Amino acid sequence: MKVPTAILTLIIGILITLASLWVSQHNDVLLPIAAASEAAEIDRLFAAMMAIATGLFLIVQGALLYSLLAFRRKPDDQTDAAPVHGNIPLEIVWTAIPAMLVLWLGIYSFDVYQSIDSVGTMGSHNMAHQHGDMEMVAGSDSAQMVADQGQMSSDALSQAMATETLAPLQVNVDGLQYAWLFTYPDTGIISGELHLPVNRPVTLNISARDVIHAFWVPEFRLKQDAVPGQVTHLNFQPTKEGVYPVICAELCGAYHGAMKTRSIVHSGTEYQAWVDSQLVANTSRETVAQSEGSSPLEHHAAAMGMPEHLHDLSPQSDLAQAGNSPSES
Repeated sequence: MKVPTAILTLIIGILITLASLWVSQHNDVLLPIAAASEAAEIDRLFAAMMAIATGLFLIVQGALLYSLLAFRRKPDDQTDAAPVHGNIPLEIVWTAIPAMLVLWLGIYSFDVYQSIDSVGTMGSHNMAHQHGDMEMVAGSDSAQMVADQGQMSSDALSQAMATETLAPLQVNVDGLQYAWLFTYPDTGIISGELHLPVNRPVTLNISARDVIHAFWVPEFRLKQDAVPGQVTHLNFQPTKEGVYPVICAELCGAYHGAMKTRSIVHSGTEYQAWVDSQLVANTSRETVAQSEGSSPLEHHAAAMGMPEHLHDLSPQSDLAQAGNSPSES
């Protein structure tokens, strides 16, 4: 018995849909672990794209295989094929459907990036961000009592997170060929690695000193350009302790592939211990710097193995150089 074409098409469509949904829900092997609260939204977007891509792949490859088998030349058939001048309705359909899919993905993607406030300078520092069941408001008066986690115990921090809004930890990120520098304004700590407390919102203020770089942590599912002369922002909340790579995702020069460091997410107690150790180390460096007549930042840059002309990376030095430029003199 010959199955009607409409029923056969419906069955094939259902099978392709089920296969696409299955692939989209079992793509964990393609992704690193999710270590930030924003990763869930990015993963949902990725799953939607995988479902669409799988469906299109099956349709295109299925049509190709069917054409190879159904319309192959018969043995001893030397005649020309019947001329085909096109099918206007079919062309409209296979143009309109991809166009609508691309438009929908574009709107969905922009909505996701807006929801995680990952749209560069478009993000507002006074915008409320919802992470799980707790609302964090950057710059709000109600968050002043927990402005610095480094001054709170782990128990006190947990209680504050449960009862009050929590101000994001501010970290200034500088990209330069070929390293990342992380400055913590609240404590004055400067580090070549990004250290963060778990379950606390973080705001990264990202800039570049030479060329365009891109700050990327795959486990956070977040990427943001570092642009010379401009500050971009990333707002997120780490949710899983661990060590994750920080990668430059923008070709920035000959040693671009080596521009890597680590993002270390600590428990509250471990983060406090790291802050204390860095403050002690900074005090020691300042003492040595004063005795040798150089700045603490120069010692830090030298310890990181940077060239001598990059040792003084302070904004004041940049301003001083600009003031001594021939154009101004």
